[in-house]
Amino acid sequence: MIAADTSTWIAFLEGGAGDDVEMLAVALGDRQIVMVPAVLAELLSDPEIPGSAAQTLTALPLIDVESGYWERAGRLRARVLRKNRKARLGDALMAQSCIDGDVSLLTRDRDFRAFAETAGLRLVIG
Repeated sequence: MIAADTSTWIAFLEGGAGDDVEMLAVALGDRQIVMVPAVLAELLSDPEIPGSAAQTLTALPLIDVESGYWERAGRLRARVLRKNRKARLGDALMAQSCIDGDVSLLTRDRDFRAFAETAGLRLVIG
């Protein structure tokens, strides 16, 4: 199972190209994709998202938010920031969800490397 970050989903939904978009298409076809709650919230925040895309996204299985998630995400972000690396809150939430769900994150955003180096987030970078 894998999850995809917002940048990969946007590229996919807009018909973009890239290794990550191709990998996402394969994972969708094989039913090997799970949705990160923070990614779903970001995607559904787009007031222009087509209804069919929203339906597809909300039909995917969500990674569960387990007890202690918010604390773990905050501590993860603090560890990355302590190393003077970029750590946006949304990225920390996505990274923690993937770590908790034991899934790799498919992304085109290199900022996630700090979470991989600090906490073992598994990345598939397109």
